Amino acid sequence: MPKEDSIVGELINFRGLVYSPINEQGVVFLFGRLLEDLNMYIEEVRIKYPDCIARRYTGTGWKKVYIEFEYMSSNFILHKHNPKECDIIVCWIDDLTPEQKKQIEGIEIIELKSIIKDPEIKNRQIKAPEKEIEKSEYDITHHFVRSNVNENVKQLYNKLHEEIIKVNPEIFRKFSRTAITYYSPEKMFIFIKLQKTSVKVDVYTNQQNLENVRNYTNHENWGTSTIFNDKDMENLMPSIKQSHDIMKQALKDNINTGWFALTPREHLEEESEGDDTPEEVEES
Repeated sequence: MPKEDSIVGELINFRGLVYSPINEQGVVFLFGRLLEDLNMYIEEVRIKYPDCIARRYTGTGWKKVYIEFEYMSSNFILHKHNPKECDIIVCWIDDLTPEQKKQIEGIEIIELKSIIKDPEIKNRQIKAPEKEIEKSEYDITHHFVRSNVNENVKQLYNKLHEEIIKVNPEIFRKFSRTAITYYSPEKMFIFIKLQKTSVKVDVYTNQQNLENVRNYTNHENWGTSTIFNDKDMENLMPSIKQSHDIMKQALKDNINTGWFALTPREHLEEESEGDDTPEEVEES
């Protein structure tokens, strides 16, 4: 028999998928492996547009969403899909330009390539059934014990949680091993780590300056703050509310909000590198 040609993507070894997607079918498979992390479940996958009907959790229930799968987000425009009939584009690479995104305003883009790099997205290795070890879900008690927090921090976090939920009834939280995250409800906009005597709060800023929030030097899209008492929490709440509004606008503008998404500066650097070494880009 003649040898069969085989072309694969980059090595990712993510939840049973050895190589990155190189087509739409790979995107569909990887999306299925991330459903729980994306707070969704699927009702229907079909052969007509849009490809998928799913439900996404909000703080008040499960909202129906219509999803179109594409290898690259620009294919959505290339295929001349009607934006009014779709809520979300799930792709491996989001390559739409700002001008193109204006054509599909209101549609959210989920770029799987950046999502699987998130340290809070656990890469569960495929193992033989007899070696699989189940772990109990993490909860607030886990975080109190893990960080050996004092009683003041326990009370402070519980008050902070109540205030965050008041911002929007659809906001909800998720627990992971190392952090507590809050969703807008579509995307994470608060990342909390408890410390022994304080609460460290990271918020989504999208390059904006928020009061009582220090901008990260290594990331333009997120800022951080530390609260030690009730007064610190009260001073931070206006910025948390603003962060929620910024996230909502970012979704409307089709901005990739993940921690590992390219920032505006990195986009410029990438474009600059492309201009300087076109031969290398072509070869890669």
